[in-house]
Amino acid sequence: MKLLIQLARLVVVLGLATWSRAQATSAASRLVSIKIGAGWTIANPDYGQRKVQGLTIYGNLDFTRHWGIEGDIHRASMVTPTDIGVDSYLLGPRYAFHYGRFSPYAKVLLGVGRFKYIFSNAPTATYTYKIYSLGGGLDYQATKHFSVRAFDFEYQKWPGYNSNGLTPLDYTFGAAYVF
Repeated sequence: MKLLIQLARLVVVLGLATWSRAQATSAASRLVSIKIGAGWTIANPDYGQRKVQGLTIYGNLDFTRHWGIEGDIHRASMVTPTDIGVDSYLLGPRYAFHYGRFSPYAKVLLGVGRFKYIFSNAPTATYTYKIYSLGGGLDYQATKHFSVRAFDFEYQKWPGYNSNGLTPLDYTFGAAYVF
């Protein structure tokens, strides 16, 4: 009889253990990932024969392992051999794959673009257009808080520029701090 009571107690304790949900949750997971970086852009402005160059500032806010948003500010009007510049201010969704430290990604961005005619003897003429961009690239997570943007490519479409639009191609490389 004593053995039967001990066996019953064991069954009750084991039965209660499934109800208690005493499993620990992961303490190392984060809800979002934030990345702020800068880079150098070389752009083919689709106007004239020479490429223009300039500074880029970008940021990512990843909500899940794969999905997030990206914002880019391209100031490709700093090195202008043909006296034109193409600046863009873009924001949109981004999908990233993760293979160890490598993260290839694709993005679709919307925003505004500013086309500049830069004159040495007259004021700069600037025109603003609604634009969209399709792009992708590769980020390398060098350390926990340091990421290298190996390359980023954007095909931009400026449908309001003249009758045929403008299609600049932007190539960017840089580095970012990961929070």
